[in-house]
Amino acid sequence: MRKSVSVDQFLDTLTTYLSGPPVLAFAPAISLAAFWIGGERALVVVALSLPLLIVAFASVRRTLTARISPLHHHGRLAPTDKFAAELENFFDRTDHNNMGSACMIIALDGFTEFVDLHGNAAATHLSSQFCDRIFSVIRTGDIATRLDECRIAIGLRPSQHLDLEACIQMSGRIQSAVEEPITLNGTTAYVSCSIGFCLQSAVRGSRFENWIDAASAALCEAQRNGPSTIRAFSNETRRRSNIRANLRKEFEAALDNGQIRPWFQPQVSTDTGRVTGFEALARWEHPEKGILNPQIFLPFAEQAELMERLGQTMRHHAFSAMCCWDRNGIHVPRIGINFSSDELRDPALLDRLKWELDQNDLTPDRLAVEILETVFSRRPDDVITRNVTSLAALGCCIDLDDFGTGHASIASIKRFDVTRIKIDRTFVAKADSDASQQQLVSAILTMAERLNVETLAEGVETTGEHALMAQLGCDHVQGFGIGKPMPFEKTMDWISAHQNKVKGIPKIGRQAGS
Repeated sequence: MRKSVSVDQFLDTLTTYLSGPPVLAFAPAISLAAFWIGGERALVVVALSLPLLIVAFASVRRTLTARISPLHHHGRLAPTDKFAAELENFFDRTDHNNMGSACMIIALDGFTEFVDLHGNAAATHLSSQFCDRIFSVIRTGDIATRLDECRIAIGLRPSQHLDLEACIQMSGRIQSAVEEPITLNGTTAYVSCSIGFCLQSAVRGSRFENWIDAASAALCEAQRNGPSTIRAFSNETRRRSNIRANLRKEFEAALDNGQIRPWFQPQVSTDTGRVTGFEALARWEHPEKGILNPQIFLPFAEQAELMERLGQTMRHHAFSAMCCWDRNGIHVPRIGINFSSDELRDPALLDRLKWELDQNDLTPDRLAVEILETVFSRRPDDVITRNVTSLAALGCCIDLDDFGTGHASIASIKRFDVTRIKIDRTFVAKADSDASQQQLVSAILTMAERLNVETLAEGVETTGEHALMAQLGCDHVQGFGIGKPMPFEKTMDWISAHQNKVKGIPKIGRQAGS
């Protein structure tokens, strides 16, 4: 390896001296020496020969450049194995001299949403433009490979002046190029990209694979703070990445040992005040960190492709809770369980769900399948469409969750036979004191009434919000003002206390309030 490093260093140095400016710097001296030695005739010969020498030097330079970086051919992406081999070469060369190098990963922001909005043909065009624009910025001798449709990895050729500032400047130029408007069928689309990079000096002494992992960690951090963000790998990035990696491993173990289970938040009728159901919300009962909310561990589940397994765990505990309530004579008509896109893409979902309901002696109408509005507002694939419509045909209730945030069309509501719309808490908050909020909620409720769809207001926290939802005609309410999520062990006491509280309370529905 030492020998190849010294040869590459020699070629780099020779290439530098054979470039245009160094050669031209000697031209006056060569001409003057020729005149002193041979007079005018020698000067004419040198003047005629010098351009030919420069052309020959340029040819040698192109040959040496091709020798130094055979993978960069007019914007062509290197195959992954060749990219890895050349990146390892960069790593070793930088490790044995004072040069600088870096590994970069560039990712388009919101690529999935772009596909949903513009279609696959437009996404292919964007992917091609993404590649071309990156090659318009990086240097001859840098290498690149495609990781997937929306991510490209770059290895920056070792050089004397490649430092943190140079990488940030190059990242900025890449972003400027990628974020130029794109023309699609006569319309203009705008995209952005996030960039994570790692200087070789930040991982010096380790293996080159750690270099790529470090750049990936920097990209993940950029995307969490994005869009259009640049992050460099540092010791702090390493520390946070290790914490996330450990939590991911702990999450898998938690699924095995029963630390992850549903907590139940009650839903009540605005007409009678009685419990009409519970929503099962995932909680991680961590032995050291306490109760962890889904916002903390769901990203790990998605990255580790464990969403289906999490869904099965949630249904197992939720159906067991329904059976226990039934055995104790407590009537809970319905339980809501969130279904992720990964679960809805499972062709075997319907058969598995039938088996689970049958094992617990539950009828399908006892289950509310909660689906985020973003799933409906995108272009769901055939498997998702078939599963949702089949679940509705089976008799399950289809709840459209977080309504108002995902731009689902009225046609989607009818197409998927939605049973109930869950109005997002952002519309409910302070609706009793904010006239514009009240108008929005009233419009949603009027639309739902015309479509003959039930409604539930999420995030109800005050008596005023509860009363307003009832007076406007919302069918159900849910939120901290009704009851906080609680472990199963506390649900029966809460139900008993709530039933005692609502006895004798007059109705506050729309007719009573008018």
